[in-house]
Amino acid sequence: MTNPNTPNNPTNKINYTPIIIGILAVLVIGAIAIGAMSGGDMKNNADKMRSSSMMEKTVNVGGAAMYPSKNIIDNVVNASNLSTLVTAVKAADLVDTLKSAGPFTVFGPNNDAFAALPNGTVDTLLRPEGKVNLQEILKYHVVPGKFLISDLKDGQMLSTVQGEMLKVTKTNGQVMINGAEIETGDVIQSNGVAHVIKKVLLPPSEVTVGGSAMVRTQNVVTNASKATNLSTLVTAVKAAGLVETLQGPGPFTVFAPDNNAFAKLPAGTVETLVKPESKDTLTKILTYHVVSGKYLASSLKDGQVLTTVQGQTLTVSRMNDKIMLKSSTGNTVTITQSDVIQSNGVAHVIDSVLMPQ
Repeated sequence: MTNPNTPNNPTNKINYTPIIIGILAVLVIGAIAIGAMSGGDMKNNADKMRSSSMMEKTVNVGGAAMYPSKNIIDNVVNASNLSTLVTAVKAADLVDTLKSAGPFTVFGPNNDAFAALPNGTVDTLLRPEGKVNLQEILKYHVVPGKFLISDLKDGQMLSTVQGEMLKVTKTNGQVMINGAEIETGDVIQSNGVAHVIKKVLLPPSEVTVGGSAMVRTQNVVTNASKATNLSTLVTAVKAAGLVETLQGPGPFTVFAPDNNAFAKLPAGTVETLVKPESKDTLTKILTYHVVSGKYLASSLKDGQVLTTVQGQTLTVSRMNDKIMLKSSTGNTVTITQSDVIQSNGVAHVIDSVLMPQ
């Protein structure tokens, strides 16, 4: 008798076909499910990436969002209030530099800051012959490293790419860089951080007046002769025979009226003053703008009385960031550009002509 449990028993053979089909079915269904899940995950990841980009924390500058994932150039080109800065960076061939890895801290003057410079300054700097000066000025606004507002301490000195130093002042929550107020801070960039400021920073060794660099090693007449906005003053100094005096060792503090200041005088006044017969009057007026000694803006105190080379006095008045001078006849002028260092003293550009009694 044949053992029914032996493999050779045909009545006891196992039919594997349904099992195999079942396994294949499970595998196929599993693969479809995994594929569906994988496709869903890919879509979800793409959606997350798009959502992350849209949710990137930005700061609004000049009506445009500044993206932390973009470099400073790619961001600021969209800010309407930084268009002059962008033009200047392009003219100075600094685009590639400010697109590089950095990190940089950039103090970016807004359009109003550039507009506040003496007439013709920006136009002169943007010309090919002004490129070197423009580069020096722009580099003075860039500090290696990433300094957020919270990193800046009162009295801190920052070394710029240009080589000169910037001083931080923090008072009652207000942050100033060399006297320039930070309008919008902590604008994060992929290669650093930018802070929008309300004033163009001019390096002390290369202060620009009327589009020309004022060289510290040159005297007041030599420097003033290069400034397009001081041409009337230079003409007057020559007519009064004061060139040699103002080229002397000094030191002098010169309050220099710009061309617009002379233009405010009654019609025909300048033409009359530069005539030979008016030399004595012109000399008295010009020497009334000169004080013996070197008085920087920080040395001028509210209520201080200065005795001029002409003999009469000027009274200093300070209001907020403005420094004004009151003449003996009662007219008041404002210093529009201060601390223009000369080899024989310092000059301060003023907006009106001081008239002695």
